[in-house]
Amino acid sequence: MDATDGAGTATAAGARWPGRAAGLALACHPGPVVAVTVLACALAVGAGLSPARLALVGVAVLTGQLSVGWCNDAYDAGRDARAGRRGKPVADGAVPVRAVWGAAVVALALCVPLSLACGLLAGTVHLVAVAAAWLYNLRLKATALSWVPYAVGFAALPCLVTLSLPDAPWPRWWTVAAGALLGCAAHLGDTLPDIEADRAAGIRGLPHRLGTRGTRVLLPVPLLAATGVLVLGPPGPVDAGSLAVLVLAGAAALLGPVLGRWWHKAALAGAVAVAAADLTLLLALGTALS
Repeated sequence: MDATDGAGTATAAGARWPGRAAGLALACHPGPVVAVTVLACALAVGAGLSPARLALVGVAVLTGQLSVGWCNDAYDAGRDARAGRRGKPVADGAVPVRAVWGAAVVALALCVPLSLACGLLAGTVHLVAVAAAWLYNLRLKATALSWVPYAVGFAALPCLVTLSLPDAPWPRWWTVAAGALLGCAAHLGDTLPDIEADRAAGIRGLPHRLGTRGTRVLLPVPLLAATGVLVLGPPGPVDAGSLAVLVLAGAAALLGPVLGRWWHKAALAGAVAVAAADLTLLLALGTALS
C-alpha cells in the first residue's frame, strides 16, 4: 500500500466518524429527549429549585432519556431493518448497533448517581421511571400495557422536582394525576402517525390494537381528563382564565378526531394544542406543585 492509499484510507476513516456521530445523535430520539428534559427544567424553575439543583435535575433527566432513546433504537434495529423502515440510523447502517447499545449503557450508568444525587427518594422515583421506559422498549411496547411506562414516566417528573427541594415534599396529587394522563395521551399521540408501519414491524401495543380510528377517538379522553384535573384539582374557586383553558382544550381535543377524516394529522395537532395548554397550567402552578 503506498502513501496515497494510506491517506485515502485515513480520509475515509475520518469521514465515517462525523457520520457515525450524527447517526448516534439521531438514534437517541432527540425530539422527545429535549422535550422531556426542558419540561423537567421548567417544572424545576417553577418549583423554585436552586440553580445547582436545577442543573442536577436537568442532567439526570437528560441521561435517563438518552439511555431510553438509544435502547429503543438498538433493540428495534433488526425489526426496523426487516420492515424496511427508513430514517432509523441503526437500521440504515449509519451507526453500529453495538455502539448504540454501548451509549445506552453508559448513559444509564451516569443516570444512576446523578438521580440519587438529587436525593435518595427523588432519585429512586426517577430511576423507577427510567426502568419503566426500558421495560417498555424491551417488552411492554408490544403489549396492551404499552401505555403504563408513559404514565409512570410523566407522573414521576413532578415527583422528581419537588422531592429535590430541601424539605423533599411530595407533589400535590393533581400534578401527579395530570402527568400520568398526559403520559397516556403522549403515547397515543406519538404512536398515531406510525400505527400501520409499526403493525407491519410486528408491534402490537395498545394503540395498534385499537387501530388508527380507535386511537384517534380515544386520544381526547386523557387530554380532557388532564385539563380537568389541573383546573378543578387545586383548592379554591376556578378563575376565568383556567375555565377558558378548559373550554378551549375541550374544543381542540374533540375537533381533532372530527377533522381527522379529511386531515390525518388533525387529531395529533389538536393533542399538541391541548397538551401545550395543560403544560402551561402545570407550569403556572409553580411553587404550588408541592
